[in-house]
Amino acid sequence: MTQQQRAPEPRGDDWKVWARRLMQHLGQTRIPLVQQTGEEPAADDGLLMWDRENKYPVVSKDGAWVQIVLEDGQYSGAITADQTAAAINTAYALTYTSSVAEGITNGTPSSRLVFAEAGQYMVSFSAQIASTSSSTVNFWFWPRINGTDVAGSTMKNALHQNNAVLVVSRSAIFDVSAGDYLEAMWAVDSTSGFLEATAATAFAPAAPASTIAITRLHG
Repeated sequence: MTQQQRAPEPRGDDWKVWARRLMQHLGQTRIPLVQQTGEEPAADDGLLMWDRENKYPVVSKDGAWVQIVLEDGQYSGAITADQTAAAINTAYALTYTSSVAEGITNGTPSSRLVFAEAGQYMVSFSAQIASTSSSTVNFWFWPRINGTDVAGSTMKNALHQNNAVLVVSRSAIFDVSAGDYLEAMWAVDSTSGFLEATAATAFAPAAPASTIAITRLHG
């Protein structure tokens, strides 16, 4: 237990002085989080403190201070217009418009989703693929982190008929550092293939061409 958390011990016979000191201590420690300055030991599990440098709460666990993840690590974005490829077999980055952006923001270029804090994040992706060809059209989707393709991460799907439409989706977990950025990439082997945004009808809402949702799991 740190010195900040210890109640004052009685000294001598003047119990009134000790009582005043005890009330002062309770007033200072009962409401605000104890401030962590960097030298406090985590010998006892379950001690809650506020990390002043990184600006988040931490709890002692197995001899270490572990971050308590706050709600500032979310992103929800959509693309509400058709997406076409100018050239076949060429990688293009998708650019989302956010409806929720807490600790994850569009960077420069805006296809980059930038993480303010390090951690482990769940990323859920979907795309509505369509084709105007009766021949087979192949689509590829994959993530890039800091401009580098993530190995073993590609989704491939195909449409085999004219006016075919299909939704493809996947969720994956990524470990990122503060300042890292993620991009959702896609490619197609025919310009007849595209990502389709469907307008609302009298009985159903609109369907975006692509969506992405990111949630922070751990610090």
